[in-house]
Amino acid sequence: MAVSLRVERSLLRDARPGALLAAIDEVGRGALAGPVAVGVIVIGRETTSAPRGVRDSKECDRATRERLAPLVRTWARRSAVGMASSAEIDDVGIIAALALAAARAINATSAIPDLVLLDGKHDWVSRVAPSASVVTKIQADATCAAVAAASVIAKVARDAHMVALDEGYPAYGWASNKGYAAPDHIAALERYGPSPWHRLSWRLPGVSTEAP
Repeated sequence: MAVSLRVERSLLRDARPGALLAAIDEVGRGALAGPVAVGVIVIGRETTSAPRGVRDSKECDRATRERLAPLVRTWARRSAVGMASSAEIDDVGIIAALALAAARAINATSAIPDLVLLDGKHDWVSRVAPSASVVTKIQADATCAAVAAASVIAKVARDAHMVALDEGYPAYGWASNKGYAAPDHIAALERYGPSPWHRLSWRLPGVSTEAP
């Protein structure tokens, strides 16, 4: 699919002069361990085309993502990544944790967006951006350049976080699997049980749920 600012520019064209659009995507929602990360890219009508090569982070290798991330941050008017920890996910649930991470990212941009373009079909942002008009779009990260850029910075930030966590818990292989359900991760869960950084409220593979 072609990635462009066509959708973002259409939304901004219909908004008030000077309006800001926050493009939002999340990373780590389906992981077994570590935080969920939400990337926010803020653009306006005057924002030029995204840096060449920007696309959904899932379609980029690590080197490409790490090359693109600083270019994206320079290009956007504002950008930030917010996270919610595994303990917060356990405490409030994944949807509320996504909203919490989004609130942290939006606050870090110091911007008050008029519009939000959110990847997916469920709106989990309105609760933390009540003044913004939220537009959801399935596969926005594959077609909308600002959303793709948000996915890139979120992925780079979360991957770096998981590599740091791996230093304390190397048996789980987080430096390579980033907390997802890879075979080495599941094997470690079977052998060692969950760590403090696992999402303990989830049904973790390899971990018995039977009462002792």
